[in-house]
Amino acid sequence: MKGIGKYWGWVVFVVLIVAWLTSDFGPGALLALSALSTVYFFFRAPAWCGALGRDGACRNNSKGALMGCHINQHKWQKLKMVVIRERWRQLARELFPNATTALATAGGILAVMSGIASVLQPIWGKGW
Repeated sequence: MKGIGKYWGWVVFVVLIVAWLTSDFGPGALLALSALSTVYFFFRAPAWCGALGRDGACRNNSKGALMGCHINQHKWQKLKMVVIRERWRQLARELFPNATTALATAGGILAVMSGIASVLQPIWGKGW
């Protein structure tokens, strides 16, 4: 996508926040908005790669906080770090190296928490 189209996830995220504040949406809509926001921030948002290489952190553009750039090895480096417990500290450093990647990471974490809350809220009996 070119231009403003690559920022569609921010619009979805704002709608998600408004949905939580107004309580006009049901749990299914909240879950769908949370899932879309999560996918956008972790796998589609414009960010820097940040994968470690011979010359330090990679400065190429990437899609999402958990994906790398066009280099095949970088594409899966961060995603593998999510699974390997010993690499979580390094993953935390790579997810917050600059403002754009930190915003994508924070948005993704908030979207995941929103999805969990939208599932648990009807179970606890508070709300819909």
